[in-house]
Amino acid sequence: MRILVVGAGAVGGYFGGRLLAAGRDVTFLVRPKRAAELGSRGLSVRSKLGDLDLASPRTITADVLREPFDVVLLSCKAYDLDSAMESFAPAVGPATVILPVLNGMRHLDALDARFGVARVLGGLVLISSALDAEGRIQHFNDLHVVTFGERDGASSERANRIAAEWSDCGFEVRLTETILQEMWEKWIFIATMASATCLMRAATGDIVAAGGTEVSTRLLDECAAIAADNGFPPREASIERSRGICIAPDQFLMASMLRDIERGGHTEGEHMLGDLLNRRKGSDAHLLEIGWLHVKAYEARRARESR
Repeated sequence: MRILVVGAGAVGGYFGGRLLAAGRDVTFLVRPKRAAELGSRGLSVRSKLGDLDLASPRTITADVLREPFDVVLLSCKAYDLDSAMESFAPAVGPATVILPVLNGMRHLDALDARFGVARVLGGLVLISSALDAEGRIQHFNDLHVVTFGERDGASSERANRIAAEWSDCGFEVRLTETILQEMWEKWIFIATMASATCLMRAATGDIVAAGGTEVSTRLLDECAAIAADNGFPPREASIERSRGICIAPDQFLMASMLRDIERGGHTEGEHMLGDLLNRRKGSDAHLLEIGWLHVKAYEARRARESR
């Protein structure tokens, strides 16, 4: 199975690196600068679940990509989706399977329109990771899970083949018949975390210490109501897990969107918060609207100051 991993960042580099270390046929589609870094320094992962140091992993740049791959693992940021689709398009042949693990749902619409519904699986990852200043991947928690499946809930030979090929590669692989439900549940949690931590400019435990628990739990309720409006009411276990994180005084989690704001970078606000609001069908989402306005104002200022 020939696997094209689009990007070699905190997510694609981590899971692609694990696959490569396990002997799978992996190529990283990267920009020239990242290709040069990987060629000189290799791909490095620092994790309490096992470090990796892979010398000169196979890379390719978009200008020379010509042949189709069996699987395209797509883990780019939402704001890079259009350019990513353009870059990996030559790798999509008649039998290619695209496995996106972006948060939210809007990317599915874009991928379906470009490549066809039949080629695109549903997927998500559970991991906390980031690139450090030297381009190494830092893995921060005990989770490294890839969950995927056919979006209609059917069992398929191709999904089973991927699950079998990726098993025993140093991370957890879950094949599910309810991938859209699980993607919605993750989206609810991420949107809640992003709105709360960006609004407060603080981690979850700090929000609890400040007496802001109700803000976080109301945000969770608003996001859950929008999911229900769209036919995917979150299951009770999912809500309880998310609520438990929101109210825990000893957990200090920050959404990656807040980290993006703190470093002055672009955010996935439109994809994560704006699109969720666009799918509202009558539910109240006052706090979510404020959270999205906060991020939009930051993006407007960032654009103005960059001119």
